[in-house]
Amino acid sequence: MACRGREKLLQAYFDGELDALRSAEFEEHVKTCASCARELTEQQAMREAWRAANLREPAGDSVRAKIQRALAKEAGLPASAMPMILPARETRRRASVPEWLAIAATVLFAFFLGVRTAPMIAGRQAGNLVAQEIVASHVRSLQPGHLFDVESSDKHTVKPWFDGKVDFAPPVVDLKDEGFPLVGGRLDYIDHTQAAALVYQRQKHLINVFVWPDNGKPVKLPDAETIQGYNIVSWERGGMNFVVISDLEAGELGQFAQLLQK
Repeated sequence: MACRGREKLLQAYFDGELDALRSAEFEEHVKTCASCARELTEQQAMREAWRAANLREPAGDSVRAKIQRALAKEAGLPASAMPMILPARETRRRASVPEWLAIAATVLFAFFLGVRTAPMIAGRQAGNLVAQEIVASHVRSLQPGHLFDVESSDKHTVKPWFDGKVDFAPPVVDLKDEGFPLVGGRLDYIDHTQAAALVYQRQKHLINVFVWPDNGKPVKLPDAETIQGYNIVSWERGGMNFVVISDLEAGELGQFAQLLQK
């Protein structure tokens, strides 16, 4: 078993979900941690075994139809406008169609689909990368000595601490009466930008609130999602990105996010 507190980082590293900096940090950790190195080796061996088993099955007609409809929806086209995804036997039967015509139609459709969907896909990929970066930052903050740069339940202590350290004023609110006491804050780094991290607590659950400017390029994060067992809620306001993350139950975290937004 990987050492305590590193299980999620190990899985994220194995799946290629960490950024370059955190990947390098984890690789250094593995050099000195026998349990993590053993766990990583076992997972790599399991992946190779699955690949070697060659368990793939050809897609049936119903699967092709679903793919057809999904591609049409993504491109904003009627399903009838999509090139048919044919099984091998049907492809052979239609081999009389001039090859150059089939190739031209495929190239034109691929170009049109790429023009329509590339910005959407790029936006989602960027959002996913930032979400994974936030999870990694949250996990790292839970390690001993990483949670606070300033530890205080007084917003009049935490808010001024950020003056001169970031070029924006993070909104620091007192939610103790609602059951979410402020416990501190720290500097962090999200999406190539310096961020403020405010730390709240709900019973034994810690909540990180990441705040950073969008610099004219807002990150398209999902409003709410769960990654590696952590619930995330995000929104944008006034040129700023806001993300709250915790292992707190999703409903309670949503309640906390609503209180912050008010």
